[in-house]
Amino acid sequence: MIYEIVILAAIATFLGLRLYSVLGRRSEHEEEVIPHRLDRKDQVAPGKETSAETRTIRQPPRNPAAQATGASANETAIRAIAAADPQFDLMQFLEGAKAAYGMILEAFWKGDRETLRELTDDDVYEGFASAIDQREAAGETMDNRLIRIEDATVHSADLDGRQARIAVRFLADIAAVTRDREGELVAGSLDDAIESRDVWTFYRNVDSRDPNWVLDETDQG
Repeated sequence: MIYEIVILAAIATFLGLRLYSVLGRRSEHEEEVIPHRLDRKDQVAPGKETSAETRTIRQPPRNPAAQATGASANETAIRAIAAADPQFDLMQFLEGAKAAYGMILEAFWKGDRETLRELTDDDVYEGFASAIDQREAAGETMDNRLIRIEDATVHSADLDGRQARIAVRFLADIAAVTRDREGELVAGSLDDAIESRDVWTFYRNVDSRDPNWVLDETDQG
């Protein structure tokens, strides 16, 4: 029994490290953002999801007073975004974020660079594409399944001039499997889902005629 627990722990650690290696940190200067398919309202895509990470986003406060301050700051930012963009609706945004989370993870697992290019900014795309290149060079494939998204909540929000950024914390269950060139199991199991916690930041210029948001950063939650 102890031996089995050790093996499962090793598998979980291996998967966590692979997911964390997906993205590098963003550079200090901002790249030109190409808005794509995370719609505020009408263009919510069907959902999927799992994990990849980058720049550290502000950590949750540790005491009730700080939590209240953080919540108040987020509420103020969300109200500011809604005032700058009257069509913005938080609940519809979160539904769109969940759909994008699943689509991007599914594309990464399948090595679908075209979909990743449409849904992410340059830096995030390059991180995913690099991880796919390394996986293909090793002759490995990912046979992952997004079982469910347990929760998706606003982690932080900000309106800097006309640039809106909303970080969403996702809690999801994912069954993860890695196979070698011969299709033999390298790690993981489709029978046991692993809890994944991610913070993904979405970006949009509120003056843009394009209503879509783009994935700008990822991090562990």
